Amino acid sequence: MTTEFLTNTLNVEVTGRVATIQFNRPESLNSINIEMIKELASNLKEISNSDVIDIVVFTGNERAFSSGGDIKTMLNQEVNENDFSSVMDNISELVVTINSLPMLTISAISGAAAGLGLSLALATDYIIADENSKLAMNFIGIGLIPDGGAHFFLEKRMGENKAKQLIWEGKTLSAEEAHKLNLVHEVAADYKEALEAKIEDWLNKPIKAMIKTKKILAEKNRPQLLKILELEKNGQYAMRQTKDHQEGIAAFLEKRKPKFTGK
Repeated sequence: MTTEFLTNTLNVEVTGRVATIQFNRPESLNSINIEMIKELASNLKEISNSDVIDIVVFTGNERAFSSGGDIKTMLNQEVNENDFSSVMDNISELVVTINSLPMLTISAISGAAAGLGLSLALATDYIIADENSKLAMNFIGIGLIPDGGAHFFLEKRMGENKAKQLIWEGKTLSAEEAHKLNLVHEVAADYKEALEAKIEDWLNKPIKAMIKTKKILAEKNRPQLLKILELEKNGQYAMRQTKDHQEGIAAFLEKRKPKFTGK
């Protein structure tokens, strides 16, 4: 039996023991706005109370997984400055929810997974990337730091030194490059086929034992994740005040290379 329902920003489908959450803002390459963040958190809390669902899949509608945070939020800096703290708190709540879900989680990436979109993918247990997908932790291009717990997840996957280099370079990675850096677990010619195979594999395993291992590690790492999210919130606020961030946004809009001054 399959149950489907839509929100303004998501398509949610539950089939048997699997819930699929599809980011659904294709007109902006599934960029993440505050409405999507809140709807994700709300749906995941409801899913977390299910006695039936064992696997949660995240994917994107049409051409991308998610291009990252909605640039309009950054453009309305003065208007939204008073709301910045609550937005970051909502992001933190969402990341902690994904990381500690009492289900196994999979991100199925096609197209772009960038910025906050990549951060959310990194919070899941397993990442499948289409061989033509592109991944980028590209906050540096607009004078910002990664958020969504990216510092925590990147360090866990790559080690501190490689994580720093990736963040500082901000370059776009192919799926194979991301796989070599341990950012994704699997690269597939047909990511949908690979996703189905992984789901079938997990559903035929003692999945409750797998979930228990996840919960133990999530609980162990929770204090560090919460600390990183707090540091990211404070750091991002400071970066939003810099001239380099203003230049990064202006260059993005004018489709030119930014001229950063370190201020």
